[in-house]
Amino acid sequence: MEFKIVISYADGKTIKKEVKDKQADALFGLKIGEEFSGETIGLSGHVLKITGGSDKDGFPMRQDLDGNRRVKLLLSKGVGFNPQDKGERRKKRVRGNTINEDTVQINTKVMKPDKYEAPEENKAEEAPKGKSESA
Repeated sequence: MEFKIVISYADGKTIKKEVKDKQADALFGLKIGEEFSGETIGLSGHVLKITGGSDKDGFPMRQDLDGNRRVKLLLSKGVGFNPQDKGERRKKRVRGNTINEDTVQINTKVMKPDKYEAPEENKAEEAPKGKSESA
């Protein structure tokens, strides 16, 4: 099993992390709105809240639909449908709020810490700017 996790920080920065095997199994069965420790996916010191996601065919997950099934709902607004006209309703296919084997992407936001702290593996050493030493 493999998930792509999009992690959003309070200051607007986002990072994408791919998790496989044991890390992915730990997320199996969680629902939208639940919080989990970032240590589960290799981000120590973080608490993440699941805000949404999508399945293998690109259908969005809705918080108000329990389970992991995919259904066609008559929607007037919200996740999965943005009406163009006032009062417009349309049948749209959406996925339930539980993470399962069909889920591909999980959207999360950081609850703690509020500041962007790049994970150790993503930090790159920056060369000092200015005059080069070869001159």
